[in-house]
Amino acid sequence: MLSRYNPADIEAALLQARGELPFPPGHRREDWAKAASALGGPLCSALLAAAERASASQPAPLPATLWLECKRTGQRETYERPRAARRQALANLALAECLEWEGRFLDAILDYAWAICEESSWALPAHQLDLADVDDPIIDLGVAMTALELAELDHLLGERLEPALRRRIRSEVDRRCFRPYLARHDFWWLYNTARRDVNNWNAVCNGGVVGAAIYLEKSPARLAAMIAKAARSLDDYLATFDEDGGSSEGPGYWSYGFGYYTVLAHLVESRTDGQVSFLDEEAIGQIARYPLRTVLSPGRYVNFSDCSRNVHFCRAHLAYLGRRLGIPELEGLANVQPLQPEKESLTWALRSLFCRPDPAAAAPTPAPHDYFRGMQWMIARYDPADPEALVLAAKGGHNAEMHNQLDVGSFIVHLAGESLVAELGAGRYTRDYFGPQRYEHLAASWLGHSVPVANGHGQLPGKERRATLIAHIASPAKDCLALELREAYPQEAGLASLQRRIYLHREPPAGWVELEDLARFGSGPGMLESPLITFAQVELGPGYVLLRGSRACLRVQYEEAAVEVRVEEFANVDLAEGPQDVRRVAFSWRAPSREGRLHLRLIPGQG
Repeated sequence: MLSRYNPADIEAALLQARGELPFPPGHRREDWAKAASALGGPLCSALLAAAERASASQPAPLPATLWLECKRTGQRETYERPRAARRQALANLALAECLEWEGRFLDAILDYAWAICEESSWALPAHQLDLADVDDPIIDLGVAMTALELAELDHLLGERLEPALRRRIRSEVDRRCFRPYLARHDFWWLYNTARRDVNNWNAVCNGGVVGAAIYLEKSPARLAAMIAKAARSLDDYLATFDEDGGSSEGPGYWSYGFGYYTVLAHLVESRTDGQVSFLDEEAIGQIARYPLRTVLSPGRYVNFSDCSRNVHFCRAHLAYLGRRLGIPELEGLANVQPLQPEKESLTWALRSLFCRPDPAAAAPTPAPHDYFRGMQWMIARYDPADPEALVLAAKGGHNAEMHNQLDVGSFIVHLAGESLVAELGAGRYTRDYFGPQRYEHLAASWLGHSVPVANGHGQLPGKERRATLIAHIASPAKDCLALELREAYPQEAGLASLQRRIYLHREPPAGWVELEDLARFGSGPGMLESPLITFAQVELGPGYVLLRGSRACLRVQYEEAAVEVRVEEFANVDLAEGPQDVRRVAFSWRAPSREGRLHLRLIPGQG
């Protein structure tokens, strides 16, 4: 295997290789007939119908004033939605044309692709608030993804496209992507620096830009320089995963970021006949298993930080990784993912047609216990074979993680397919949500998490605001995560120690969760509060609280003589997945104390 960091070695590999790209252009009719047969009649019909709707319309306008909405009001969607609609229409038109090969979508493809080329910037307004300076292009997620989509459009349709469009695609991608990528080293997402660490942007931007170059760049020396630069940059992305393959961004951003890492790895291996690989690192297998280890129940995953409560994995991504790395469980997971190519970007819809899982691969069964040492995440399952069974997920970590929220010590209690003690996930993405006001949003604040409050003080942001591991236990009888949380709180909280111990007990018939918070105050008596965050209905009884969800119920028992309870309601919280009513059930000491504990028992199904 050649070095992926040496441009000379990479150039030699490019010159020697046949350069066979992994997806057939549309003129290879036998390959596309097989793809259509494998996709099936209903899905082909849905894709063709979406293309016909796009062909009957025109690209939505994107005026300058619409771009400025994000700067003026903080709202992103007014520009992002019609922008995304253009790209979705182009994807559907391109794939429909490849399936039929009759030419009836070519004019619409020209209109949509030309309109995208005419956009002054392919960036998203949230990443470039001012109107574009065409002489100083930036590379963000939107730019990189668009470049790859146009490159793959050109690959698929080739000479059936208008010659002027093909020239325009090459010119625009070179100007907006290749030249700044080669010339600049100061994009924040490119390398870890003292100023900022990288995150999923690193993989998406490298994957999009260099992936496009594999299709469009004719100079082997220039292409080799880009691949080598991406290889070095992507090392910083891989470094964001802990030693067990965990990502603090959560499964949703794993799918996005590592998805584009995989896209580029596949293209590089294909273009160099396997002489250059991005998948031979020992850590890759661990990273690839991340979704298998973060499952709560079928279709539901651990969603700390800004991870969505409803995670969608690309079937093609899981299928390719499973086959390439020899992890059949990923192919089994791919088989239970929904397949709707008419709703995917061209990048992923194309792969959905040609990277298919083994249909015989069975849906995987998770382990009873998973632990990510670097992130201090524990996922404990009462009965992994039962998708309805009790699951506990708990975290330590620190308060400067990727897509950080003030959540050191937070946890999820999941039962019968729903989280009764829940993480809110991301707030709606606006300018302010990623600005100085981020921690004023309930979803990102300590108030929106099941974390202790000491003397009325919540957690502070910062890498030094972290948990220290006291103990991690995994046994057939019970699992435990014990953390010292004092450093996450300000000095004004008066804490000498704040320990959280959380257990999953595997006692029949259904197991139960135990929460024990132990506080010791340094200079005098203090107050401790341990809240639970929930979307469920809350019912109060003597010495217990019921969290009643749509399918399950959780009884929370507490020591009534020492603890009082209050319920706070937050109506229509502005979350990424839409407004939701949220309840905060706060258990607190009845009187100040120099030291003491707050103890809860969370028992399934006792309504």
